Amino acid sequence: MSDLLPIEIDENSRVPIYDQIESQVKTLIISGILPAGNPLPSIRKLATSLSCSVITTRRAYQNLEHQGYINTLQGKGTYVAEINMNKQHEQKEKAVIDALSRAANLGKSYQYSDEELVQLFSTILKEGK
Repeated sequence: MSDLLPIEIDENSRVPIYDQIESQVKTLIISGILPAGNPLPSIRKLATSLSCSVITTRRAYQNLEHQGYINTLQGKGTYVAEINMNKQHEQKEKAVIDALSRAANLGKSYQYSDEELVQLFSTILKEGK
């Protein structure tokens, strides 16, 4: 885990490291953990903290900037951008729907019925897992 941001890199994942960084920073922003105007660590500091290359963190930051989640001010640093509340809600909903869809597809691949999947999800919610 990074000392600078609560990001964890899974070296064994098939997901590229820049994508893991991008996804986790986006989640931190959308969830409000990183509010608008919050400074982000420099590319070099984040790369060192995550034990990955500067090129990898640069790509993640460039993608986030292109998508409107962060702004880089030359000589001043990188900051969390102001996110439209509608966009923030849409992104939260999309992320949850995507995760639930992947879980449902996995359950179906194991031959679980819709009712069994609903029961499993209900149990998970009750247990707080």
